[in-house]
Amino acid sequence: MSVWIIKDECIGCEACLDSCPYPEAIKMEDGIAVLTDKCVHCGACVDSCPSDAIKMDDKKAAEEVGLEDYAGVWVFIEQRDGKAAGVAYELLCEGRKLADKLGTHVAGVLLGDNVEHLAKEVFAYGADKCYLADHPLFKNYQTDAYTKAIVEMIQEYKPEIVLFGATNNGRDFAARIAVRIRTGLTADCTELTIDDDRMLNQTRPAFGGNVMATIITDKHRPQMATVRPKVMKKGEPDYSRQGELIRFESSVVEEDLHYQILDIVEHAIKTVNLAEADIVVSGGRGIGGPENYCIIEELAETLKAAAGASRAVVDAGWVPHYRQVGQTGKTVAPKLYVACGISGAIQHLAGMQTSDKIVAINKDPDAPIFNVATYGIVGDLHKVVPLLTKKLKEELNK
Repeated sequence: MSVWIIKDECIGCEACLDSCPYPEAIKMEDGIAVLTDKCVHCGACVDSCPSDAIKMDDKKAAEEVGLEDYAGVWVFIEQRDGKAAGVAYELLCEGRKLADKLGTHVAGVLLGDNVEHLAKEVFAYGADKCYLADHPLFKNYQTDAYTKAIVEMIQEYKPEIVLFGATNNGRDFAARIAVRIRTGLTADCTELTIDDDRMLNQTRPAFGGNVMATIITDKHRPQMATVRPKVMKKGEPDYSRQGELIRFESSVVEEDLHYQILDIVEHAIKTVNLAEADIVVSGGRGIGGPENYCIIEELAETLKAAAGASRAVVDAGWVPHYRQVGQTGKTVAPKLYVACGISGAIQHLAGMQTSDKIVAINKDPDAPIFNVATYGIVGDLHKVVPLLTKKLKEELNK
């Protein structure tokens, strides 16, 4: 839906300001009400206007700009301390495939402070352009500032597709952007393809992971999606590639930062980075109880791997949530994934089935995990895993 104000009919009564639930979404300029970029077009102000100067219509935006006016595949380059998140490069490689199918360009969207050096990486992973907003205000991620800047970029350059990593930050502001520019957003996609009508087919698990739903945004642009880390494959960078660096001057000012970051604590507790691990060893309900998780940890330590778990183990309170692999946990794609006592529910498979090699250990020969396993061991994990750990230690210590 779209909300707009007919200036000639506004009487400046300020009734709309009182009815608006969003601070600073409407302001007065020269006695006339004006919508700001903080307006989410909820329509709360429409009925409050005594002069009927505020209108609401879902067709207005489509009439102003046709779908054919949008072009290009954009990827948000999430960065921290001058280092880009791995999911950004994964999405650039995927964006390159989509752009080639559409016959258009790929662009990275980079916000930060002194991060111009990352443009070389953006081009190496497939981008033709890099939109750079380089300013001290963007040094650390802040929801309102980043949202406003990217909304301004989208409104000016009109990309056809915008992709975000489904990280904490990506999930935080991608939906805000979609609301402000009045388009759709599909979260946690596992597959992205282009159909014959140039529509982005966005596939994601639905109904608890029991089915895969394909979603399209057919009447609005850009088409937007978030993708979990490690879902898409990262290609090899080509540092001979060159691209166009486009510097963008955002209107974001100090007043747009509603809080101040005093310090950033990287790790308050000891955690594991499952998403970045080359080897992951996970335990399922078959371990029997929290006292047996040490079996998983010992094997993981031997392999210099990260120790993970299934949702059942986390829900039972046997291990913390940060160890969960699956649809509602971490998506991983290591070189080696070892599943111990995990039956293979579809929710778990959604988070690890793209691993290069999968070893499954389960006493049930009909467990679904064996359908995706590269190698399967039918046996009691309490006997198999300690023996495997012992043998690996002997081999590694030779």
